[in-house]
Amino acid sequence: MFARVLAAVGVVALVVPGPASAEDVRVMISGGFYQVYAELGPAFERATGHRLITTRGPSMGDSPEAIPTRLARGEMADVVILDGGAADDLARRGVVRADSKVELALSQIGMVVRAGAAKPDISSVEAFKRTLVAAQSIGYSDSASGTYLSTTLFAKLGVADQVTRKTRKVRGPPSGEPVAAVVARGEVEIGFQQVSELIHVPGVTFVGTIPAELQPGFSFAGAITTAARQRAPTIRKAGLTPVARR
Repeated sequence: MFARVLAAVGVVALVVPGPASAEDVRVMISGGFYQVYAELGPAFERATGHRLITTRGPSMGDSPEAIPTRLARGEMADVVILDGGAADDLARRGVVRADSKVELALSQIGMVVRAGAAKPDISSVEAFKRTLVAAQSIGYSDSASGTYLSTTLFAKLGVADQVTRKTRKVRGPPSGEPVAAVVARGEVEIGFQQVSELIHVPGVTFVGTIPAELQPGFSFAGAITTAARQRAPTIRKAGLTPVARR
């Protein structure tokens, strides 16, 4: 696991040479992996001499800050770190180099309630459905997890007609906020997002992950854009070990 976490910043080293020719490295990163990146980034800069120029945005969705939208309108990046499926889509569009993709970690969707509120039962598919139907209001992100819930999961469970009217899509960072912040203020009763984006927000109680059979199999991945200023060596030559593909 440590090797996977290290790769979140280590993939950046694929773009540029060693410390003898320090460079600015432009990174676009989604919220789900940002905390790990923020912790490791300063050590990477000290060790290599490279300076990380970081832009945050959702992995997908209709936000003008979403990474695919930023790249489409000509914003520049050397490396992207985002949802693995979104990285694959960028590769199909020729925006990132498919052979540069490094799987960093698996990610699950979780649920929170406001601190002090009772924890609903989401331990089984049927219990999860009952919780959705009973909730007064539901918050979800404007990125990968929210897109999955609103376009796929609610319909798959047969509850879309019952829950859609009481849902709220929450605009994420950098201009927005995590779903959990909206739950903490009591503006929605339950909130869903990838676990890494929920558990560090004060004022909420983490209920747990949604049932395993409903998880979409999200991952976080790093990839080098086709606009990167330096040609990259292969992943293994850079000393990184990609996680096994599923």
